[in-house]
Amino acid sequence: MSKLTITCLSRFPVKGLSAEPLNSVTLRASEGVPGDRLFGFARYNSGFDPRNPEPLPKDRFVVLLKEAALAGLQTHFDSQSHVLQVKESANTHWFEMRTQQGRADAAKFLHRVLALSDPEPPIFVSSEPHRFTDVSVVSPAMMNAISLLNIASVNALGQKLKTEINPARFRANIEIDGLAPFAELNGVGAILKFGNVRLRILSRTKRCAATEVNPDTAIRDLKLPYLIRQQLGHTDMGVYVEVAEGGTLRLDQPGKMCV
Repeated sequence: MSKLTITCLSRFPVKGLSAEPLNSVTLRASEGVPGDRLFGFARYNSGFDPRNPEPLPKDRFVVLLKEAALAGLQTHFDSQSHVLQVKESANTHWFEMRTQQGRADAAKFLHRVLALSDPEPPIFVSSEPHRFTDVSVVSPAMMNAISLLNIASVNALGQKLKTEINPARFRANIEIDGLAPFAELNGVGAILKFGNVRLRILSRTKRCAATEVNPDTAIRDLKLPYLIRQQLGHTDMGVYVEVAEGGTLRLDQPGKMCV
């Protein structure tokens, strides 16, 4: 049994865009983080049909995997008004995403500023309760999986590589500290307890080229999947968890891992 604490809570309203930091979040059993990855910009000819939503590979959307320049945009999506704010260098743009014109303007903006190679701009899509999580292609249950990162593991990898690694590269919903490095990777099936909340570890999180992008510079400066494999013999960093019992999580909330 290990003592731990929550150091960061985030949701990502629009797949591929900026995190929204949270002080607390109320979770329900078998559901994901409220408001997390309910929207996305589907690339030209992605095949996504909002009337019949099916999970698609992440590269069918505008994401860091292909577009490092996304990290250079600071975005905020208001879940009530559906206004998308995008800061690009010294300029700020607002798009009314409830309107067809606003969605089209936002898509054209991304197509231009990211220099997308697609012949047409992407399409802003949603089909709640469908979530655009990376592991939605695995199973319906995994669509509601929550990503969790152990800061000690990130720091240990940084020490091996002799460089500081920003945890934001991994775009986790929950960041924790207090576990031994990589203990979470060997804890599939274990329960993380925070007050009334029970999170069951479902699987390790395999990392892709999106983690190569420095969130501060928007430059690919660390080949993390390759380096993780080189150092650890796999490409895993962090885990996916499911909500076994719901409740409220808070920053700095203490917890424990029960194996």
